[in-house]
Amino acid sequence: MWPNRKFMDLLGIDLPIIQAPLAGANGAAMAIAVAEAGGLGSLPCAMLSTDKLRAEAGVIRQQTDKPINLNFFCHTPEPSNPDRDAVWKAQLAGYYEEYGIDLDTPLAAASRAPFSAEACEIVEDLKPEVVSFHFGLPAPALLQRVKATGCHVMSSATTVAEARWLEERGCDVIIAQGAEAGGHRGMFLSDDIATQAGTMALVPQVVDAVTVPVIAAGGIGDGRGIAAAFALGAAGAQIGTAYLFTPQSLISDLHRAALHAAVPPGADDQTALTNIFSGKPARGLMNRAMREIGPMSDKTPPFPTAGSALAPLKAKAEAKGAPEFSSLWSGQAAKLGRVMGASDLTRHLAEDAAQCIETLTISE
Repeated sequence: MWPNRKFMDLLGIDLPIIQAPLAGANGAAMAIAVAEAGGLGSLPCAMLSTDKLRAEAGVIRQQTDKPINLNFFCHTPEPSNPDRDAVWKAQLAGYYEEYGIDLDTPLAAASRAPFSAEACEIVEDLKPEVVSFHFGLPAPALLQRVKATGCHVMSSATTVAEARWLEERGCDVIIAQGAEAGGHRGMFLSDDIATQAGTMALVPQVVDAVTVPVIAAGGIGDGRGIAAAFALGAAGAQIGTAYLFTPQSLISDLHRAALHAAVPPGADDQTALTNIFSGKPARGLMNRAMREIGPMSDKTPPFPTAGSALAPLKAKAEAKGAPEFSSLWSGQAAKLGRVMGASDLTRHLAEDAAQCIETLTISE
């Protein structure tokens, strides 16, 4: 059925679909549902404490014996810069006044942590089939420990240079993330989003540049997109936004409503890349903050601290039913989203893709 089985055979899964790790938007339930359907379920770990990570992974292991992916960020935190923080707060001062918030309100610490020795110990204990990373790879010593567990390592590349870099350092699978993808760019060798390639242009170039299986990501929301990924030489597809519509998604009701509002025809221009919610570029649905501040601002503190100053505004606005200062992550294919369970969605996507591939094969 599938033109390229390298990825499925490597992991021992039935379907060439990865449920994208959606930090803050999915937990064990979604990963289990996708794994049981035959795809690769993913648990995003960057926003989980070590106790929560162990608990969520434990639930997964209790409910499925299928391969699972634990995903981590591996950014390098920058030292605190009070001067830059003050500039960012000054940018938001008018909004603080509008919502009656004291500008000197203490800010919560950023919730996204990079892969650490403690996280590595959990990986060594749990021995997941797959460990994936965003923003490159961890330090060589930590990566060596991860690979010593026998798990397969995946990471995201937004350029051919990043893909080659990942393969040279032992990455087993490379996710070619096009500009259409929702959430944070996986870029790590460059921070220039203006030159980032789209999925259709990126995937075949990465396929030609490396020998390991390549997964297409970005703007894929139905079987046609998966079939196109295979036509470009990919061995599978990573899909995120479509899974936000499932009941297993942990997004807020406001985020869910915003996604549904982006579904009608003609709503394919509702997302933009923005750095104001975290300090790194990420694609989300447009809202007031993105329109008035950015979407890209040169005043944001480094990742992941920019969101701390927005948090009080987010809380006040959401209490009034308005996600004006909320990060509403979404890729460009939100219009293709359908409401169904994560297991049913996984099977539907695979069946739809298989039919498209069969039709193309017959027509040839």
